Amino acid sequence: MLERFLVPEKDRIYISEEKMRTATIEIFKSCGLSDVNAKTSADVLMTSDLRGCESHGVSNQLRVYTKMYNDGEINPRPNIEIVRETNATANLNGDEGLGLHVLPKAMEIAIDKAEKHGIGSVTVHNSRHIGMLAYYSMMPLSNNMIGFTTTAGNPLTMVPTNAGEKLFATNPWAWAAPAMTLPPFVFDVATTQVAGNKLHLAKRVGADIEPSWIADTKGRPIQEPTKLPDEYMLLPFGGTREQGSHKGYGFAATSEILSTILSGMGPGFLMPPKPRTVMGHYVQAIKIDGFIDPDDFKKDMDKFLLGLINAKPAPNKDRVIYPGLTEYEEQKIRKSKGIPYHSEVINWFESYKNEMDLSFNLYE
Repeated sequence: MLERFLVPEKDRIYISEEKMRTATIEIFKSCGLSDVNAKTSADVLMTSDLRGCESHGVSNQLRVYTKMYNDGEINPRPNIEIVRETNATANLNGDEGLGLHVLPKAMEIAIDKAEKHGIGSVTVHNSRHIGMLAYYSMMPLSNNMIGFTTTAGNPLTMVPTNAGEKLFATNPWAWAAPAMTLPPFVFDVATTQVAGNKLHLAKRVGADIEPSWIADTKGRPIQEPTKLPDEYMLLPFGGTREQGSHKGYGFAATSEILSTILSGMGPGFLMPPKPRTVMGHYVQAIKIDGFIDPDDFKKDMDKFLLGLINAKPAPNKDRVIYPGLTEYEEQKIRKSKGIPYHSEVINWFESYKNEMDLSFNLYE
């Protein structure tokens, strides 16, 4: 994550993983989730925080989810069922459940199908926000599989190239592939110039928005540094047509096809705007031994990844990294030293605890 999005040192409060995990589970249970689903949902958020993906951890997301539960926009006890199935595919009805505990079930089905048939693909319709996609893409790694996840739907935030209205969400993609001795390759990106949740971090810490990250309300790219305005639209990655925004637009459209259209929900921008974050998802597990011996694949991945990190750095750059490496390193640090949260986030936790008469303690 870019330095500008990190919590300023003066505002940091370090909380142990154990304390924050306990608090998050209790908050989810207060929203009506079962013990199992509360623990799974908390694990998704905590994995995000531990890997340094704070935009999709408890800081931004938990308060959004609690409000949606309290407003009746998410079903805390969904009846998740398969509505269509073949040997290698399935389509699930998420029953308006939060994706944090719906999508692990979808990926488990995909892994089981891949184990039997070499590949497993599962769509989910009528679900809600899924948080950090990398969590689900990493699930197949221990089974010698490659994982893939994408999602699309509401809320609409992205303006396609040359358009003057929002027609897509951030429509992220995540791929994960195992290696033999090195941290796995984990590539998790929005198809916008910047993930929408990172803008909330920027606003919290007072950071500027870079040129061509966002457009004004008519779709014109804002091409100078600015503070986050009250109204804006996200641009596809590339920013402007001259810089390749049609590529980000194309990836976003592909996500829409796989997630909402293939699952039977229809295109996101034709779906009713309420309830917000009604979404479709797509997960896939690919069994490596259907193509190559898994050990040979992972040994070659080690060679590939070592080749990347041993590449000659550009002037004034310390090193070359690959997707997933710094997140793996950050997780080890945060497990040892605690997770740095903004004081405003901790204040929200304490306020919610008092409001709901909960018992967790972040400090003792």
